[in-house]
Amino acid sequence: MSEITFQIKENSIFAKLAAKKLRKSNMAIVIGKTIYLYGSTKENFLSNPKWLKHEVCHVKQFREHGFIPFLVKYLWESIRKGYYNNKYEVEARAAE
Repeated sequence: MSEITFQIKENSIFAKLAAKKLRKSNMAIVIGKTIYLYGSTKENFLSNPKWLKHEVCHVKQFREHGFIPFLVKYLWESIRKGYYNNKYEVEARAAE
């Protein structure tokens, strides 16, 4: 399988909104091949192997399912089962 490539963006409004919703002080959210951070520096994020593996799993999920199909599937899973039990989050936690 080919190498996983991604970008990291700090101080993201997307990640800030997710952090507020989930009541977290720091957050990473993946959209396509970009990992958006809030409450964390790129260096801190990259130095945390579990967190990095979790988010890279989401990058892989986008690649495997396609951008729009994955967004739809992820949102549908979250609506049906909630964030924590969403099968894509379960898979990402297992990748940690």
